[in-house]
Amino acid sequence: MSVYTAKLAQFFNFYLIAGSLLFIHLSCEANDAFIWQHHQLTSQPSLRGSAISGDTLWVTGTDNTVFTSVDGGKSWQDRSVKTIQATDFRDIAVFDAKTAIVMGVGNGQNSALYLTENAGETWQLLHQNQAAEGFYDSIAFWDRENGLLLGDPVDGFYVIERTVDGGKTWQRIEKNKLPEPLTSEAAFAASGNTLIVGENGQAWFTTGGWSASLYYSADFGKSWQRFDVPIFKNSATAGGYALARNQLGDIFVLGGDYLKRDGRYTNMAKWSNGQFYSVPSGDFGLRTAMGCSHKICISTGKLANDISYDQGLSWQGLLNTHKEGDAGFYTLAQQHGLFLFAGANGHIAVLKSH
Repeated sequence: MSVYTAKLAQFFNFYLIAGSLLFIHLSCEANDAFIWQHHQLTSQPSLRGSAISGDTLWVTGTDNTVFTSVDGGKSWQDRSVKTIQATDFRDIAVFDAKTAIVMGVGNGQNSALYLTENAGETWQLLHQNQAAEGFYDSIAFWDRENGLLLGDPVDGFYVIERTVDGGKTWQRIEKNKLPEPLTSEAAFAASGNTLIVGENGQAWFTTGGWSASLYYSADFGKSWQRFDVPIFKNSATAGGYALARNQLGDIFVLGGDYLKRDGRYTNMAKWSNGQFYSVPSGDFGLRTAMGCSHKICISTGKLANDISYDQGLSWQGLLNTHKEGDAGFYTLAQQHGLFLFAGANGHIAVLKSH
């Protein structure tokens, strides 16, 4: 080796080591900037729904589970729906500290909506899926009166139901206003984030199943168009699982494959200025939820969490201080810089900055 080559090697080794140390420092700094607060529900339900309204935190899950917290997640109160039939509540729409709608999943009438107007002390059945082969996936509201409900295909097309009276009545959008689903396509009711809504009547939902698609409406769900998403889609259980927006209004599609949760595949894409971009995530594997506060975005899946400090452009792993169980979660919600996570075995966490 020549003196020049040796010097060059030393130069690159120095900056490689320095760069690695800088990355480690930044990673530690990123994780140290937040405080995790953990809680375990004794009944250990699988939690798939989460929401924040003012000072009230909500989580929902299996066996009719609904819990709320009014002290930032330090303590939790059981507000579960008292019904004979056990229901898996996989989404929730919250309007204020007292008013919320939870969405149960299952075939036919097992897919149902329940309403509370007294912070979960009592619930009333609001709506049921009348199609035997129907299955609800997600719910979202623009305001207290106007909302959408997404369900698996019935009669060959996705079920999109719209309400204009706060969920009292629902009308299915005409089938000819939606694209025909692709072969083997399906929506995944994984985290209450399959369907989201935005300003001026915009709405989006994502699907998978040997494909990954983003459906978009600009007229309060009255008509839809479909776009192909560049994320992992190589199996019946792969594709888009969840949607989120950053503060710039960009749409993020998160996904992967729940049978390969730790797979090394593309699990995130961003829709910006009319086209999709693949986004390198901080860690590999399935991602099922994401939330953003200012420039900070956090994504999660059952096995890991990621954080971005630049609106989701670049990502790095986010360390979870919990010592038991999986490092990640199924769902998360965000409001005013507070992130609420919920997942397997009744595990709830709140993350906030110093």
